[in-house]
Amino acid sequence: KWKGEGTTQNLESIFIGRCYDYIRIVNPAVGEKNCSEIWEAFKNAFINKDPCNILPKDYELFISLSLHVIPPNKSLFWENNQLLVNSLADRGRRYMALGDTLFGFVVDFLNWCGQANSSGLDYESCPTTVECENNAVESFWRMASITYAQHSSGVIHVLLNGSSVGGAYPQPGFFADYEIPNLQKDKISQVAIWVVDDIERPD
Repeated sequence: KWKGEGTTQNLESIFIGRCYDYIRIVNPAVGEKNCSEIWEAFKNAFINKDPCNILPKDYELFISLSLHVIPPNKSLFWENNQLLVNSLADRGRRYMALGDTLFGFVVDFLNWCGQANSSGLDYESCPTTVECENNAVESFWRMASITYAQHSSGVIHVLLNGSSVGGAYPQPGFFADYEIPNLQKDKISQVAIWVVDDIERPD
């Protein structure tokens, strides 16, 4: 039906397991969170709805339940270099990228969508952003990116890929469209930008 891959198998188990992994092992400083309640809020954002009509605001309850402090000077924004970002951030020990927050960690690298008039998930296929912009995954990361930017403070770090075909600073892109406009200028002291090139790739 859709051109994109379907919902990740065992999504609920992975999500709840990651949630407990985060609050117990990765970052216990966030305190106690109700992982089952967070899952329900996440799921209710997109089930029983047209999978092409999911808006960022549909995830507001999920965000409010999973939100926690992002330490000053730890924010790391990026474009087109996710694996390098993961290594550099070191699971939040060095920096706290969006994928190192609880709300990003629980679904990083996963896929999901629901179906109209059904409480089930669609494991066969999900819409791509080309097919429809307001799909469950795209709207989720827009909401998560906006929230992450709003709660970042101190020295902001940005890691860009100088070997990207479209240039190091893609427009449109999540950093340009959802993060920069939502940075709180009065909370930010400095922006440090690193442009890195792939080895044996063009500058």
